[in-house]
Amino acid sequence: MKDYGLLIDGEWIVTDEKIGVTNKATGDQIGLISVANEAEVKAAVDAAEKAFKTVKMEPYQRYTILMKASQILMEKQQEMAAILSKEVGKPIKEAMGEVARAQQTLILSAEEAKRITGEMVPLEGAPGCGNRLAYTMRMPVGIVCAITPFNFPLNLACHKIGPALAAGNAVIYKPATVTPLSAVLLCEIFAEAGLPNGYLNLVTGSGSKLGKLLTDEQRINFYSFTGSPAVGKTLMKNAGFRRVALELGSNSANIVHSDAAIAATAELCAKYAFANAGQVCISCQRVYVHRSIYQEFCEQAVAYTKTLVMGDPLNTATDIGPMISEQEAERTEEWLTEAIAQGAKLLVGGKRHKAWFEPTILTDVNPDMKIVCQEAFAPIFSIVPYDTIEEAIDQVNHSVYGLQAGVFTNSLEIARLCAMKIETGGVIINDGATFRTDNMPYGGIKESGIGREGPQYTVKEMTEEKLIVFKF
Repeated sequence: MKDYGLLIDGEWIVTDEKIGVTNKATGDQIGLISVANEAEVKAAVDAAEKAFKTVKMEPYQRYTILMKASQILMEKQQEMAAILSKEVGKPIKEAMGEVARAQQTLILSAEEAKRITGEMVPLEGAPGCGNRLAYTMRMPVGIVCAITPFNFPLNLACHKIGPALAAGNAVIYKPATVTPLSAVLLCEIFAEAGLPNGYLNLVTGSGSKLGKLLTDEQRINFYSFTGSPAVGKTLMKNAGFRRVALELGSNSANIVHSDAAIAATAELCAKYAFANAGQVCISCQRVYVHRSIYQEFCEQAVAYTKTLVMGDPLNTATDIGPMISEQEAERTEEWLTEAIAQGAKLLVGGKRHKAWFEPTILTDVNPDMKIVCQEAFAPIFSIVPYDTIEEAIDQVNHSVYGLQAGVFTNSLEIARLCAMKIETGGVIINDGATFRTDNMPYGGIKESGIGREGPQYTVKEMTEEKLIVFKF
């Protein structure tokens, strides 16, 4: 069994304390990862600070390194996908897709490295300033801390590390405790691509312990975090005046109006609900369907769900793998049992075997059930009928979250109304709330977080705008 270390200033450091990494499908231990403590966190920040202050990376050099990393990543696509499939439990075909997306995220980041620019400021238009010239520059913030989740450990890491490096920052990278092996390989890829030592440092271990050590370290200038609202709020409080970008929870909703293509939309919603065993921030969790097509929609969704294959994630025929842990599957089972006791009707699925949870559809739910109002993060969604579009919009907005929503309709007026009235960071017309490309501004409102991902937008957040004024 391989013993994986921490990456600090270009060196792999193995510590005495270790955490076992398991294959989520078999439970077998597939590696040991070193645990960082206060000394290692300090050393990582020391290395990042030294690199940022003494090793100059010109924009074109950042571009070439990121492009090289994207190329190497695809050369190692099979290797990386196998790691993702084992440590996350996602089907291999989804893991291959994540690697391909991560390549695009790095390419987009590379392109942004060459596009960082300020703007002219027309000071001459102010009284008495005819002899002045002003412009702005975008400067790197310094040291960025990237804290990533387990569900898309590669691509979401690239969404933080890629733009940070493109902007000229140094990075402290803290992956999820249960999925660190893809992080090790990603760091190896950046080193092979020629990234100078200290610009990317990897620390692993308990989120609560390292989270405090990292926010206590005042030399870190920016925190980019994807995870739960509770942890995000704590991080933001501890960060103080330093910048944060938070991508937090969601219970994403979709509206299916009477003029939508029923079978295709039902299949798409189910597909979006069950991808990665439902462990997606914008997973389809609530579907509001016009009453005139409600029954047929339910039937079509159930029919498609019954075709899905649960099994070994490394098998290319598998559609549904295990959840990240048996504990999370048990929590989902408890929420489902509670909902049924409160009157919910089970249309399909609902059974658990260890960490596997059958793809599940519910009806007759109410807005206060945990499975509806909280983030399920499981292969389960609810279908709810509505009579008027205003009623549907109200139900979508009845949430503490506001990440993305989907609307299926052929009516331009209804689409416009939904776009204006739905309270989310993104409204997707004629596709599900789960739609995302890596070049779009992605983020939410309310308890879904603050800031936007997408390299073009992240680079702006990870730079400071500096004003330069000349007097002649």
